[in-house]
Amino acid sequence: MFIPNLLSAESGSERVVKARIIVVEDEPDLREAVAEYLAASGYDVVTAENAVAARALFEAQSFHLAILDIAMPGEDGLSLGRWLRSKTPIGIIYATAAGTALDRIVGLELGADDYIVKPYELREVLARVRSVLRRVPQPAEPQAAKAEAGNRRFMNFGGFQADFDGRLVIGANGAVIEMAKSEFDVLEVFLTRANRLLTRAAISEAIGFVEDPESSRAVDIRIMRLRKKIEADPANPKFLRTVRGEGYIFSLPSGGEAN
Repeated sequence: MFIPNLLSAESGSERVVKARIIVVEDEPDLREAVAEYLAASGYDVVTAENAVAARALFEAQSFHLAILDIAMPGEDGLSLGRWLRSKTPIGIIYATAAGTALDRIVGLELGADDYIVKPYELREVLARVRSVLRRVPQPAEPQAAKAEAGNRRFMNFGGFQADFDGRLVIGANGAVIEMAKSEFDVLEVFLTRANRLLTRAAISEAIGFVEDPESSRAVDIRIMRLRKKIEADPANPKFLRTVRGEGYIFSLPSGGEAN
């Protein structure tokens, strides 16, 4: 599934492409309210009342971001999000009822980029949508990618190479390591601030989290997932070390360098 580039209104003669969002929500009034508000804010919005309808839309169209209600009849939002994450690097925001912290934690562990708690204000939805869309990968056309290859930014750490512009990590064997956008966001924060103590609050701010009580937990979950992908022994990390009561430090080996 190809996701087109997002071009800003300031891109001169370039064609402006609106970010395409799908809202999957079984409550008709809420679904339409969110869709109308986001459309009025300049987005191209499509809605679905359940996972079955959403799957059909995903197979026929491409989207930059999905807002998924967790508690839907039939297939729930978590299952739909897991399927969607296996198909495309789309941004995912889960909507969960107040008091269901477990849903939020599970959603983050599955690779969600953010979540909103019902009942929510439409302004909050817009703020979170904007935050996630800033982190959505914008794949270039093949010829453009070739032309820009010499200007790409890379950083080596251990046997890995991080491609900041392509937003991917390549392992020692040359294979691309599967990584959600939210995980790469955190990794980029650490790589560009290597060997410095970073608090959870500083990490949250750097990746554009809307401040809330769950932000620290969300950061911890992303770091846990990162360790599983870049550490030989996640229980005894050599890169992403915890400083008890303070935060985290990314220890960049002496061979680490930016290109």
